[in-house]
Amino acid sequence: MDDFTDWPTGRLLLTAARLVEQEWNAVLAGVGLTHAGFLALHALEDGPSTQRGLAARAYVEEQTIRPVLDRLERHGHIARVRDPADRRRVIVTRTEEGAQAYRAVLESGSAEAVITDRVGDAATLRAELIRLLGGMRPGR
Repeated sequence: MDDFTDWPTGRLLLTAARLVEQEWNAVLAGVGLTHAGFLALHALEDGPSTQRGLAARAYVEEQTIRPVLDRLERHGHIARVRDPADRRRVIVTRTEEGAQAYRAVLESGSAEAVITDRVGDAATLRAELIRLLGGMRPGR
């Protein structure tokens, strides 16, 4: 086993993120979601979005979000249509099935518990992560 105390903070954060993602995938599989799919559904909370806009809100490249959306569409969690005003753009909408799956995860608390059950002060960790992300947001 590695001695985590010797690891740089960035490596700790990235490794923790990967492990959380793996556990979230196990939890989310029960409602037909993956970690990436759950995050895409979260980004659609404010309403429909272009595929490009959705990728930007998820902090990933457009080609990265496409297979995630393919899977969500196959499971009935989203719908994609061409924008009638600009046929080059694709509009993504969360379906009722997608909204139900998203709410089920939030209401169960199981995904959040992956983290909160393992840290001493989840509120402080959350606040610090928000502060870190706020200071690193692209375009600042």
